Amino acid sequence: MKLVLTLIAVPNSNALTDDIIDRAAIALTGAGALVGGVSWLAGGEACDLEFEGITLDVADTTLAEAELEVDAVTQKIATRRKKLLIADMDSTIVTGETLDELAEFAGVKDRVAAITARAMNGELDFEAALDERVGLLDGMSTDMLAEAWKTVEYTGGAKTLVATMKANGAFAALVSGGFDFFTAAVRKELGFDFDQANVLMTKDGKLTGKVQKPVLDRQAKVDALENLTEEHGMTVDDAMAVGDGANDLQMISLAGTGVAFHAKPSVREQARICINHGDLTALLYLQGYRKSEFVV
Repeated sequence: MKLVLTLIAVPNSNALTDDIIDRAAIALTGAGALVGGVSWLAGGEACDLEFEGITLDVADTTLAEAELEVDAVTQKIATRRKKLLIADMDSTIVTGETLDELAEFAGVKDRVAAITARAMNGELDFEAALDERVGLLDGMSTDMLAEAWKTVEYTGGAKTLVATMKANGAFAALVSGGFDFFTAAVRKELGFDFDQANVLMTKDGKLTGKVQKPVLDRQAKVDALENLTEEHGMTVDDAMAVGDGANDLQMISLAGTGVAFHAKPSVREQARICINHGDLTALLYLQGYRKSEFVV
């Protein structure tokens, strides 16, 4: 079975050097692999090394010990190109936590952000933490949703990731434990085909401090992945899932390619594929796209 190692550095950094590539090849060879030549996906930024003769687990352990200072991801080469992108929103497609930004307008950002950090690291029950945070927004004007949206910034490569996968026939879904006001806006601006998120309850133009039940939690993300693949005649192996928090772990584990993106420590420890250096275009490199093929 042919496998592929993709090495990915910080975008436009030229940090992926011949020395790093040689160290990776030597490490794999030392573990018993037959390693092919280098195929550049982007000069100084991303490349592929095909190999065979050892398992992915052995390769992953070997490369971790090599401490390559770039993202190093191994996969089966035949199934790397995906038909479905299913992405978390907060701290994945957008740089921050939209609930935290909304809380700033209520003067409770520090309190909400502290709870968010613990919840995303898996230290708190997601639903209970969400209810507690939203409760602090009771009485806030719904006009503040639009104001908070103005502060949202996209993660590097987000637009290119969605546009490139869609141009190559993939379906793009945004599934978030955040709120539908924000996912709808992201869907419209970036061109996602589908979005699903929690709903903030309102009355007389103000937030009630409650979330519509059932809450979209980690199981709901798994359900969304399974439902979308079934609806579009795919299997979960055809999907690429990406997220950063504890509530993304099951979705990441189930997808054919599940990526922990600049993730919380507990998530990095449990996910097989982690992107800690690259931006979201790393997910394109993982599928074998060259930078010259990106849709920007």
